[in-house]
Amino acid sequence: MQLELNESEYKVTTEGITIELFPKEFTLFQFLYNNRGRIFSREQLLDKVWPMEYPVERTVDDHIYRIRKKLGSLQGMDIKTVRGFGYSLTMQEPSVAMTNPTTYDSEMQETMREIFVKYHQYGQGRSMLTLARQQDVLGYEMDPFYSIYIHFVQGDLEWLLNTDEVGIEERFYSLLICYMFLDDPKNKLDFCEQVLEKKILLPPQHKELEILNILDLYTLAGQPEKALERLKITHQVIKEPGYENFIPVTAISEMFVHLWMGTEDQELERMAKAIEALLLEKPFLREIGSYKVVRGLWLLRRKSWIEAEQLLDDALQVLEMSGFVPMRIYALYRMVHYCNEFPPKLALHHKYAELFEREKEDRGFHRLEQSLETVLMNIVTAL
Repeated sequence: MQLELNESEYKVTTEGITIELFPKEFTLFQFLYNNRGRIFSREQLLDKVWPMEYPVERTVDDHIYRIRKKLGSLQGMDIKTVRGFGYSLTMQEPSVAMTNPTTYDSEMQETMREIFVKYHQYGQGRSMLTLARQQDVLGYEMDPFYSIYIHFVQGDLEWLLNTDEVGIEERFYSLLICYMFLDDPKNKLDFCEQVLEKKILLPPQHKELEILNILDLYTLAGQPEKALERLKITHQVIKEPGYENFIPVTAISEMFVHLWMGTEDQELERMAKAIEALLLEKPFLREIGSYKVVRGLWLLRRKSWIEAEQLLDDALQVLEMSGFVPMRIYALYRMVHYCNEFPPKLALHHKYAELFEREKEDRGFHRLEQSLETVLMNIVTAL
């Protein structure tokens, strides 16, 4: 059994089944799951799950009862009562290792990879994660690229930093993208320029950073003119075969540059209509969410506070629906730094700044920020 624990929503998912827990139930279950096979007394569980609180031992019993009831439909897992001591979570291992015959079917493997590519293209991160969780049931071997990428989609910075399943060169780009929306954009721009200069990334990733990712960093770092210069190269590249799906996101970044520079509303409206036409043809969730962010910031500039807040909240909901955690964090990064430069109504500024900090905290970015910086700096300085 493979479980996925969603810390931000207190959900446990396996084989297409999702079960919602209350926060303390989730924390207790997560602790037992991470330490499965070990026995813990009620007092130990109180210390781990209710630190600095003063519940009684009966509290543990009540929570265990509710967890058992909610997770009762999951086969092969049991929270055992060890008389006179406490509780232990056990997971049943299969007695015979069987592999689905389709795992060895090359046509099946190619079909599944094409499905992942489509979900990736349309920004359907949740669909990708659901498919990944069903790997054993459906009988396919996940493509090596997507076996790494799904951790990026989830914002699983802990795995990207610490796994020994794949080398750092294969994880570097995902780590770099996460690093880009932490702290001061000027520092991140300098770092990305070093990465490009030293040609650390694999060629496709180098190209993507060079023509796309760095555009917003130029803008957020207060250098929109450089972004416009770089866009000349970007427009040349995206005319080439294989770059068609870069057209909407490039147009959105270009609109953001012009918004930052104070371009007149009439020109922004022309750009907005062109983007909307592109998104009708290519309804990619990440790009729809990103466009709503830029359009919402434009409304902030026009001091249409209510409409701006509604559109920005809608953008965050779209990105939440997409399941691409880094894209949601990046959207908040864009909002916060735009508001830092062009202060809106104070309540809105505080709202999105607090959402940004909370999102980073929930995903462990605050806790891992120093480790992330150390790993990336070590690689760049070593070359």
